Amino acid sequence: MNTNYNVGDLIYDVDIYDGMNTNLNDLQFYKRWLPKNKDARILELCCGTGRLTLPIAKDGYAICGVDYTASMLEQAKAKAAEEKLDIKYIEADIRTLDLPDKYDLIFIPFNSIHHLYKNEDLFKALSVVKNHLKNEGLFLLDCFNPNIKFIIEREKEQKEIADYTTKDGRNVLIKEIMTYENKTQINRIEWHYYINGVFDSIQNLDMRLFFPQELDAYLKWNGFNIINKFGSFDDDPFNDKSDKQIFVCQKLIQ
Repeated sequence: MNTNYNVGDLIYDVDIYDGMNTNLNDLQFYKRWLPKNKDARILELCCGTGRLTLPIAKDGYAICGVDYTASMLEQAKAKAAEEKLDIKYIEADIRTLDLPDKYDLIFIPFNSIHHLYKNEDLFKALSVVKNHLKNEGLFLLDCFNPNIKFIIEREKEQKEIADYTTKDGRNVLIKEIMTYENKTQINRIEWHYYINGVFDSIQNLDMRLFFPQELDAYLKWNGFNIINKFGSFDDDPFNDKSDKQIFVCQKLIQ
């Protein structure tokens, strides 16, 4: 069994990434949970190219973005400079992050926890969150609600999932196929890239799946009280048909 989990380099090509990820359907959800006090400290983990940090900073909040990928952060910094926004971006691993500040709100958006492949990775990241969160602060995260039927269908044949033109003028077509590993709970996703009409490469996008009761328990075991659990960014209650698991938590005070 392949135990080398990875995300392909082309997936982190910033222009290809930004061209694909233009959807901001989660932004208003995260904004609804921002503190009323504009002096509050906000921390986004796995911030990418600034998709959410930038609009939140435009609203006058002091927000810091952390990401593991240097190219993503360079793009985020360039966007912030263009908008004349003062945003601190930090290159770091969220499993070992150690900052001097405490934050009023910390969030991990955009399904990013699916790249924490082992329980120990998740628990380290949750420990980092707890250590950086103020006692009355909030911790928010979102991820997929695993859909085994969907995965089975996607194992049968390639499906086109994206067709767009990047800022630098490349036409990008992406086809997807996946294989689920029961033992590891890893969904092995392959993205087949066609650039300007020509096949370019196959890029891996491995994602650890977290089942609902499992993730609820992990949050509680790691010192968080789940205040709300939603099934959509419209605040719909989580249920059997929900595509998403969206959490609003506070850390338990010892």
